[in-house]
Amino acid sequence: MQNQTLIQYFHWYYNEEQNLWIKVKEEASYLKEIGVTGVWLPPAYKASTGDYSVGYDIYDLFDLGEFDQKGSVNTKYGSKQEYLDAIKALQNLGMATLADIVFNHKTGADEVEKVKVRTVNPEDRNEFTSDVFEIEAWTKFTFPNRKGKYSSFIWDHQCFSGVDWAEDTKQTAIYSIQNFVGEGFEEVPSTELGNYDYLMFSDIDFRNRAVVEELKYWGEWVVDTTNIDGFRLDAVKHINPDFIKEWIEHLESKYNKPFFIVAEDWNVENFESQVEYIELMEGRTQIFDSLLHHNLFLASKEGNEYDMRTIFENTLVAVKPELAVTFVDNHDSQPLQALESYVDFWFRPIAYALILLRLQGIPCLFFPDLYGGIYDDKDQEGDEVHIELAILPEVETMSKIRAAFAYGEQRDYFDHGNCMGWTRAGDDEHENSGIAVVLSNSEEGYKTMEIGAPFAGKTFIDALGHRPQEIVIDEKGWAEFHCNAGSVSVWILKVN
Repeated sequence: MQNQTLIQYFHWYYNEEQNLWIKVKEEASYLKEIGVTGVWLPPAYKASTGDYSVGYDIYDLFDLGEFDQKGSVNTKYGSKQEYLDAIKALQNLGMATLADIVFNHKTGADEVEKVKVRTVNPEDRNEFTSDVFEIEAWTKFTFPNRKGKYSSFIWDHQCFSGVDWAEDTKQTAIYSIQNFVGEGFEEVPSTELGNYDYLMFSDIDFRNRAVVEELKYWGEWVVDTTNIDGFRLDAVKHINPDFIKEWIEHLESKYNKPFFIVAEDWNVENFESQVEYIELMEGRTQIFDSLLHHNLFLASKEGNEYDMRTIFENTLVAVKPELAVTFVDNHDSQPLQALESYVDFWFRPIAYALILLRLQGIPCLFFPDLYGGIYDDKDQEGDEVHIELAILPEVETMSKIRAAFAYGEQRDYFDHGNCMGWTRAGDDEHENSGIAVVLSNSEEGYKTMEIGAPFAGKTFIDALGHRPQEIVIDEKGWAEFHCNAGSVSVWILKVN
């Protein structure tokens, strides 16, 4: 069985002339060639800023680039038909496709409503800071240009627990809506800021059963319409976990099959909360290992001061490897984003070796590492910044090595703060499989490691081309494997 490898096939500033859905279709065979088994696509639904939006300011989940809404028919990434064609192209080559689902909020409402609210303390959302009063809020979604096609459901203030803008007074605050389910926010996994149910825009209230049933119906609609294989769930720590579990159970029961589901529970402090979420979901979702990402980021900044023996400490992949989706960076951590924590370029090949070539976890590649990225935006101080994200050739090579050779027993050699290594012994199912990996965040290094007696007398070469020499395995299956300073080498069997 081939190792699983995902790719996030977009980034926040995707700005190529070719729309993304067409690019996906044309690049499908390349993704297959480098060992990708699943492709995470960005939100495909009409957002409040139309074809300008990255997709997380959701307006209409039923508009996949079909209706003239919010100033455009297409989304940023193309038309509905182009989206469907992209999914089919991937699936025809045996790759799964994941839809990015934003359930936490909606924005871009069509009408204002008079709504009774109370303000809350932004630092403790459980604390009310006013009596009940009335504001005009953008909370009514009628989708006039869709005209009830696919769904006639109207979203109003009873569907939301909070907003952050009063249209009549032009004031920003966190307003808790007083609707029929009561006051206050829902219980959610995150207790940051007292209660982190409210994140942005009009916060969806899953205590309203009509909302839950509508989103379950939408789940059926999107599966029937797109034949999607799985989902990436956005911002789950802000969402009632009972809803997520019910939604997943409904779809899996309806279609009598499991969907591949990975949840974004951003956390860079401790793995306990991610394990708690896994337990809440009863193992129904994978989780992005943001803790490992954070360790990789710190290692890239600290250089040879970072103890590489600790790189997997306090990470999900160390405690729940079967449910961890590992990544080096994503659209939230890339430069100029709110969670910016981009792993430095010198360390990125090392970081990718740590997620691609080991037994534990399912790795997720990031679009700019294969295609590059050039964009301009403002930093947090408001200054214009030009960003260039370079293509990393090692990522393509290591992804291919993962698919072809990274199999079998894993032996770790984590006995030095700067230089670490491991071997994979290979298996009978994958011809010529078996690898040795050595990396250093300091000076040139080496590891004497066992790859296995079946390789005795065989010659290994550095697939990344960083080291020119050839290494011959001794009669007991051991050899001394080298790497350059601040670099990684991946040793594979030389085939004549």
